[in-house]
Amino acid sequence: MIRNSFKFLEYFLLVTALLFLNSCGKDYTPEELVYIKSIQDSRSEKDSSFENDPNSPFIFKGKVEFHPLNYFDIDPDFVLESRLYEYEIKDSIAIFGTKGEERSSIKFGYLKLNYQGSGFDLNVYETIYQDTLKYYSIWFTDRTTNDDTYGVGRYINFKLNENPDHIYMIDFNSAYNPYCAYTSTYSCAIPTKEDHIDIAIKAGEKKFHD
Repeated sequence: MIRNSFKFLEYFLLVTALLFLNSCGKDYTPEELVYIKSIQDSRSEKDSSFENDPNSPFIFKGKVEFHPLNYFDIDPDFVLESRLYEYEIKDSIAIFGTKGEERSSIKFGYLKLNYQGSGFDLNVYETIYQDTLKYYSIWFTDRTTNDDTYGVGRYINFKLNENPDHIYMIDFNSAYNPYCAYTSTYSCAIPTKEDHIDIAIKAGEKKFHD
């Protein structure tokens, strides 16, 4: 009985949200609505963590005044698909941090993405920590950079799949600011000119500071 009540409540909330969002001029499928709710929940959890976790960039290196992070409206159309095309020669390149320090990263591969008829490539970088731990990431600038979004650029986490034919879902609604967007005590990697997307990515995190 209790389980059925919860299912009804969940269904009611989904339908209510769907009617509200559709009344704003967009038609979402039930699957898209579930996706939107998951991103909303993830953003709420991140706000709570950033406000309270001792390792948060707002606390760890000195207290910084916190307010909820700023975001574009969630848009399922900004979830794009691509294979990963690995570079035959994986060059190690110099990436500079916001404090001027030089870092080394590897151009591992790239994605071929398309948003509403506009195609673009996006690099995936491999960084090796402590000689063994590999971390893959995407960073980029776009036409919103320095306007609605952080002037250095934004990042997207990337999890490598060993299947070369795997289709990745690149979710720009999950694009986030590096820690240096909140406080200058951090340094973060600066995207290169090659990492610029020549369209407005109106998805993901906006500027924290005015």
